[in-house]
Amino acid sequence: MPVSAAFAIPGDIKTRTGGYIYECRMLETLNAIGQPTRHIELLPSWPHPTETAAQDLAAKLSSLPENMPLILDGLVFGAMDTALLAQQARPIVAMLHHPLGLEAGLPPARAKALLERERDNLRHAAHVVVPSPHTRDILCREFGVARRRISIALPGFDRPVLPASRMKAKPPLVLSVGILCQRKGHDVLLDALSQIADLEWQAAIVGLTHDRDVYEALLRQRAGLGLEERVRFTGVVTQEELDQLYQDATVFALATRYEGYGMVLSEAQLHGLPILSCSVGAVPQTVDANSAILTPPDSPGAFADGLARLLLEPDLRDRLAQGSREAGASLPRWKDAALIMQGVLQRVSFHRK
Repeated sequence: MPVSAAFAIPGDIKTRTGGYIYECRMLETLNAIGQPTRHIELLPSWPHPTETAAQDLAAKLSSLPENMPLILDGLVFGAMDTALLAQQARPIVAMLHHPLGLEAGLPPARAKALLERERDNLRHAAHVVVPSPHTRDILCREFGVARRRISIALPGFDRPVLPASRMKAKPPLVLSVGILCQRKGHDVLLDALSQIADLEWQAAIVGLTHDRDVYEALLRQRAGLGLEERVRFTGVVTQEELDQLYQDATVFALATRYEGYGMVLSEAQLHGLPILSCSVGAVPQTVDANSAILTPPDSPGAFADGLARLLLEPDLRDRLAQGSREAGASLPRWKDAALIMQGVLQRVSFHRK
């Protein structure tokens, strides 16, 4: 019989970002396949915890049954007090999307402190689960984690119901999906779009406002570039609305500065879209030359060239769209990811006994 486990996640598990969607679906599917896993909801300030959030974490960990395996979300695991982690009389599974100190826009001192804390904390994890080979390789190379202590659980994907015939939006829609923070590179996208203002297009940027200062800077940038009539920020939308945007879009574009996986890129593949993104992090492992054009990060000129090609070259667009459809058909499902996590929980529990 599967051992009971717990999964500690900060904030609202229904938040519509890639990391939260991954962990929400992982938790739901673990229970659906017969792996009892309770949800431990933590306060939302991680990875920059308030004193109250740190106390809340300690109290909730102490209330769990002794020896119960615990999956710790990476926002918490990488920033929590190392001494508290070392005191745990239970196997800890770290669920790390990417190292916290690699988040774009962090003050150098804060990035350094997070990297050092995460390196210390990784010594106390019984096992680490990551969403991509890229994140595994970083942990092995830069944090000294043994390869045998890491399992890759690629995100799962539901198959969308696609219409028999697709009527694309007019003018062509450039779709970008990603939370509004510096790492996602929406500022690069805006600069690139301004360089192809002579072409026909419209753009939608979909995502939660993670950083209010970044959002306000993007609004000022959009106004300064004269793009207010052509680029809209939709905020968070329902799954049905997002599916419709994917269906309406001609091109998917994400000028990201870093991804530990990049779930929206795979979602674009599921919808058969040609993709433009950047050759950073796990992106080249998530999409390849059969479905995407990849440019250097922080290069609006190169990104603009890629956009122009996808808008003006229908043969290229069709070839990449076909590559996306083929890649999307082979993507894993959530049961695949949950079975990997279940296997980890069983192994760390057995070795603990």
